[in-house]
Amino acid sequence: MKIKTISGAERLSLKRSIDAGTEEQRKTVRSIIEDVKANGDQAVRSYTAKFDGIEIDSPLVTKEEFEEAYTSLDSRLLQVIRQAIENIREYHERQLQSSWFYHRKDGTMLGQKVTALDSAGVYVPGGTAAYPSSVLMNVIPALVAGVERIVLVTPPGKDGLLSPGVLVAAAELGIKDVYKMGGAQAIAALAYGTETIEPVDKITGPGNIYVALAKREVFGDVDIDMIAGPSEIVVLADETAIPSEIAADLLSQAEHDKLSSCVFVTDSMALAEAVSAEVSKQLKTLPRREIAEASVRDYGCIYVAETMVEAINTVNTLAPEHLEIITQSPEALLGSIKHAGAIFLGRYSPEPVGDYFAGPNHVLPTNGTARFSSPLNVTDFQKKSSIISYSQSAFEEHAESIAAFARLEGLEAHARSIEARERRISK
Repeated sequence: MKIKTISGAERLSLKRSIDAGTEEQRKTVRSIIEDVKANGDQAVRSYTAKFDGIEIDSPLVTKEEFEEAYTSLDSRLLQVIRQAIENIREYHERQLQSSWFYHRKDGTMLGQKVTALDSAGVYVPGGTAAYPSSVLMNVIPALVAGVERIVLVTPPGKDGLLSPGVLVAAAELGIKDVYKMGGAQAIAALAYGTETIEPVDKITGPGNIYVALAKREVFGDVDIDMIAGPSEIVVLADETAIPSEIAADLLSQAEHDKLSSCVFVTDSMALAEAVSAEVSKQLKTLPRREIAEASVRDYGCIYVAETMVEAINTVNTLAPEHLEIITQSPEALLGSIKHAGAIFLGRYSPEPVGDYFAGPNHVLPTNGTARFSSPLNVTDFQKKSSIISYSQSAFEEHAESIAAFARLEGLEAHARSIEARERRISK
């Protein structure tokens, strides 16, 4: 890996301008969306045949297919999924928000009513690849929030089948509406509905560039979680860290995608050199070596700062999706970290712990957006309504001020709305 010494004056970034797509890709996505809006299921079937290589007449997963998934899934893996569900549910239940109200002495009652969304659509990447973790991380916060209708879509393999892990994960959460469809056409189906699928209020879940662009296009007609870019990790460590462990953690993200980013930040040149050597060594035996090598070469780097304070400033500037802190006292540094999607403290908390099992959501802001956004959570599936109830005495006390404010903005009808009640009260 490249090793660079840094000073406090440098501006670093993990941003990769890849989520906007090409003009041709955007045109393709808009065309697919319009086709699905106009032709519904027929358009979806056509694109499934074109892009996934399989003709599917009825995309809804059958009861028999769910049963077959349970039969083909190893019983040990079923237990793992169930334990993960328990951990993730426990964490997200602590995020649940309730309605609240308060009263002023003049009889005014104000508050906020919290209501779950009616419906949500979850996109799970796939074909025959297994991403049951995506099912858990997107569905569980929606369930905890109280969403009544949850629809799951995922692209089929060329044999027309779905991953047993995905189906079992959905079934364990009580999700019966699972459809074999993917790409921009699936996003359009969720957003606008077809003869088979009713439209949803919010779409979540990761996907390729066409899925990301489709989510961007339909946003406003429905809500979305975020436009997620390729995975990224920053490891912050001091001389007490073990080079082989850091290298393994960096490669855990590099193997995702050639566009994934893996960055190591330290105040020790000796550790930097040792980690760089370990990355090269471990790459040689990695099954996804070609992908990881490209990620390390193009978007990997080791930054050596003069002090740990400078190293922390570098981390905050990068605002990574995943941040591991492997120092003598990682908890002591937590207060200094301002920007990161998820923070992993200590050598026994590597990033995959959060990906699958610990409980916090693994749908995280990427591309530096952790500066202003948060992981997917329960409140993303809730909306809030303001409650205002004025008493007569409160209204009379403030009517003149409210009417004056309206006229300040040139909105006479607003003022008259107030004064119409003043006249009735005076009579």
